[in-house]
Amino acid sequence: MAPPNATWNGTDSQGSPLRWGMPGLTWNGPVPQPQPSKRMPQLRVLLGFGNMADHTLEETAQAVSAGLYGNAAFPAAPPVTKAALDAARTAFSAAIAAAKQGGPADTADKNNKRDILIDLLRKLAGHVQANHGNNLANLLSSGFQAVSMNRAQSQLAAPIISDIRNGLTGQLLPGIAPIANANSYEARYAAIGAGGAPGPWQAGGVFSNTRDLAVNSLTPGTTYALQVRALGGSTGA
Repeated sequence: MAPPNATWNGTDSQGSPLRWGMPGLTWNGPVPQPQPSKRMPQLRVLLGFGNMADHTLEETAQAVSAGLYGNAAFPAAPPVTKAALDAARTAFSAAIAAAKQGGPADTADKNNKRDILIDLLRKLAGHVQANHGNNLANLLSSGFQAVSMNRAQSQLAAPIISDIRNGLTGQLLPGIAPIANANSYEARYAAIGAGGAPGPWQAGGVFSNTRDLAVNSLTPGTTYALQVRALGGSTGA
């Protein structure tokens, strides 16, 4: 948009009006425009608890329990008590151990307790979001993580398979913690042959999040090697 026209009503030292084109009066630029104030980016609590691996979810709950309660940066009472959060985390931890040794009922119980813990963390995350004062130190002191303010893509971290669980018949479920800036995850598998060497690698599918990651169509009784890579970032994978 072109700068607006300006009017001039100044006077010289003798009180005479200053007019355009008078000797000693020069004009060599547009009318200065007020600059819009720059708004500070709003810090946001990193959510996505549903995509976390079980042990990562446990660690997050532990960090929030240790950081949020009694924190001077958050004087208002959180919507979930420390006792309730700790009880939900303890029950979830016990359910994880039972599911590794048990059957479908134990897995279902673990998933139910996982959902309970996630619901509590979401409530607490909303409390921190409303009260951190757009201060990164305050936000991090709560035990939660902040969403990255760097919009530029970067090289992705390598996924780490923390555990592998049996799913349905012919299905393995690798546990992967979410990777920052990843937009999807690709799995592949290979049957272990004689001497422990993996056979030809087979495509295991592409998944939008780590919680849905499952390798299917496997042969029961066969030992497999699994690999997962994150997709996105500046290098593509």
